[in-house]
Amino acid sequence: MNLKQLIRYTGFAAVFLIAACNSNKAPEIPAAPPPAKVTVQPVILANAVYYDEYPATVSPLNQVELRPQVSGFISGVHFKDGDRVRNGQLLYSIDAQLYAANYQQAVAGLQVQEANLNKAQKDANRFHELDKNDAVAKQLVDNADAALEVARKQADASRANIQAVQTNVRYTKVYAPFDGIIGISAVKTGAAVSAGQTLLNTVSSDKELAVDFNVDQKEIFRFTTLMNAKPATADSTFTLAFGTDIYPFPGKISLLDRTVNPQTGTIKARLIFPNNKKLLIAGMNGTVRIKNSGAMQSILIPYKAVTEQLGEFFVYVPNDSNKVSQRKIVLGKQIGTNVIVKEGLKDGDKVVVQGVQNLREGAFINTGAAAAAIPKK
Repeated sequence: MNLKQLIRYTGFAAVFLIAACNSNKAPEIPAAPPPAKVTVQPVILANAVYYDEYPATVSPLNQVELRPQVSGFISGVHFKDGDRVRNGQLLYSIDAQLYAANYQQAVAGLQVQEANLNKAQKDANRFHELDKNDAVAKQLVDNADAALEVARKQADASRANIQAVQTNVRYTKVYAPFDGIIGISAVKTGAAVSAGQTLLNTVSSDKELAVDFNVDQKEIFRFTTLMNAKPATADSTFTLAFGTDIYPFPGKISLLDRTVNPQTGTIKARLIFPNNKKLLIAGMNGTVRIKNSGAMQSILIPYKAVTEQLGEFFVYVPNDSNKVSQRKIVLGKQIGTNVIVKEGLKDGDKVVVQGVQNLREGAFINTGAAAAAIPKK
């Protein structure tokens, strides 16, 4: 046996000797951790009044882009930018000289066709008189009748052309389509415009404005119920906020869109707010506040009792053995320092509200009571 083998053999023997000596000792049992000191509080059952909030956009109920129906040069702008306009009020004039000349030409063309029609009618009458006495060939009578029919059609075409030209003359004047407010003009006097292409301006209604927002499809029943209910006078169910400022006039629900967006699972809802004070402007972004005060009472707990794990929420519930178990819950609206629990707890349950960070499933606890918090509206 060489030196290396001797050392290896001696090391193994030492290990076996130590193991044999230690085998006679009893294994050490780790001491149980002391019970965690926590504070326990019963859940709160209360009529919680709060507001559901949704981001929203202010939109006009009626809005029209003004575009010319004929091409030409702007010869007149008959309003001031931002004016209130009335239905039928003249807004723009387009140079009508060419269209007026076309109208006169069309009238003259009709007169020519009516003269030709008169001549063709007389020729046809004359040939029919001769035909009664067999004094003319049948072919000539037929030719006279055909010429008369052609003259009638040409006169009808001339009348239709006059109507088209008259329409173009009328289109040289652009009128307000309804009562509302007009924006800043996109063209000035002398500007060239093209039929159906050039944007002149935009007119929108402003006595009442729509506020559009998206809600989850799960809330369709709730909003349909609100829409079918008859609102009380000065109902404050629907309000509009801009930051910390609350719009002073309540709104009313108008409609739900015709279909749910399959990509987002939401549906567009619309409220209508009065705008007599002109405080709302189309395009504003705000927050719709919808009062939620259902007849059923809600379960509330302090928000500090909630723990979050991978996007799910839990609370620790004590049992009769002074142990805690972790229970999954579904949260609702936060009200002050409390939060509504939609699922997972019931009246009579208790939860740990202090010392939560030191707990785990099945841990022993040393409990203390906490004063129930009054839910804030």
